[in-house]
Amino acid sequence: MDRISKERRSWNMSRIKSENTAPERSVRSALHRLGFRFRLHQKSLPGKPDIVLPRLKTVILVHGCFWHRHPSCVFAYVPKTRQAFWQRKFDENVARDQRVRGELRKSGQRVVVIWECQTTNSARLAAIIKHALSPSRVSASPRSKENTMTNGAGSSI
Repeated sequence: MDRISKERRSWNMSRIKSENTAPERSVRSALHRLGFRFRLHQKSLPGKPDIVLPRLKTVILVHGCFWHRHPSCVFAYVPKTRQAFWQRKFDENVARDQRVRGELRKSGQRVVVIWECQTTNSARLAAIIKHALSPSRVSASPRSKENTMTNGAGSSI
């Protein structure tokens, strides 16, 4: 049973943003400090990616660990109530993410995923971005697998 009313829960959920979130702003700030120029939420691309680097034919998706199920992340927990509902919702989100990444690759874009938990340390975030957008990685085929890195725990970054 939920501890708050249905109306209050609805109000809380309506306040969860899908654009211009704090993690997304952190990534944009780091990109700007590193000298990259980008576009935001380009509607002409599949899934309206968070950040588009047109000159590099690269998109950056900033995923929340909870909603997009970051593997092995402590923030990707399943709520204790209505677990079947949440699992179905998470499965749908993950399937949509996979479909959108595939469509982006087919359109000639390279896909970089940055997780919310990676945005808390600005020095680490800058290193992740530099690595993901390094010339050797950017010159690789945009149709190759998306850029994935692992943190110390072995989960993808």
